[in-house]
Amino acid sequence: MRILRIAILLLCLPITAVFAQSPENDPAPLQARTEALFEHERDLLDVKLSVDSMVDPATNAQAVTSMIDGMVDDVKTMAGEGAKSAETLAALKRYLYEGGAWNDARPFQYDLDDPLGEKPANRLLQRYLTTRRGNCITMPMLMLFVGQRLGLQMTLTEAPLHIFIKYTDDEGAVWNLEATSGGGFTRDVWYRQKLPMSDTAVANGVYLRPLQHQEATALVASFLVEHQIDAGAFENAIAVSDVLLRHYPTFAYGLVKKGSAYAGLLRRELAGKYTRMEDIPADLKAKADQWYGQNMQAFAKAEAMGWRPQDGQTQ
Repeated sequence: MRILRIAILLLCLPITAVFAQSPENDPAPLQARTEALFEHERDLLDVKLSVDSMVDPATNAQAVTSMIDGMVDDVKTMAGEGAKSAETLAALKRYLYEGGAWNDARPFQYDLDDPLGEKPANRLLQRYLTTRRGNCITMPMLMLFVGQRLGLQMTLTEAPLHIFIKYTDDEGAVWNLEATSGGGFTRDVWYRQKLPMSDTAVANGVYLRPLQHQEATALVASFLVEHQIDAGAFENAIAVSDVLLRHYPTFAYGLVKKGSAYAGLLRRELAGKYTRMEDIPADLKAKADQWYGQNMQAFAKAEAMGWRPQDGQTQ
């Protein structure tokens, strides 16, 4: 019996329900818009706001950018003229996570009602800025966007079920910053204890590795894959995944979700429609065989790099 592979929780992004909706006929425009996210002059805030706008057209990218620029100015004032990297980072943490006049006594907090960002609306940056309640997607991203505009050397990195920040100080030392816990310093061993992962995945850079800009762009843009799967537009999800994987070939999450999109195609086109294999039209059977092969291939690639279905799951 053939067994389809489907995705589990990864990078704080949940398994999405598969709805029997008709996908858009041509995924090429969406694929082109996704490719445009990787233009070299675009910073990660611009990428995130473009992605959010593609998911929710009501996103006001200009207003969000203005808010973040204002936050940058405030943190610069708090840090003082000529502040070193460590002083600027301390001011950023205080601004975000301590209540005071600078944030109207409304610090940014971890949303314990939706810590993984399972509700798509809670993954939108504009919503986080409005509610001041975030998750392990929006919290590190906001800290990163402000930090990079302050001149801090920061990038995103991945752990099972989680995203956090790698920060390089003025002496070249690299530190982990846990944005869901006040931006505190956290060791790699802590992530390995709390979010189990294989040695192979760590050795291959699937987890705990500072991401290059193109890789971080793919991570931010992976929200689009989830959104398309959620809508039952599996062809779109596959088209977006192909773009992300061209720029980040070892993106285990992208591979897993691509495999899940092929599984969604098979369920949508076959489930409950045919009682016998011989009833399936020859052209559809040929497509189904291809989809099944792509499903298995995507998961096999992820597993070869050390990804495991149980990653991040404690006993």
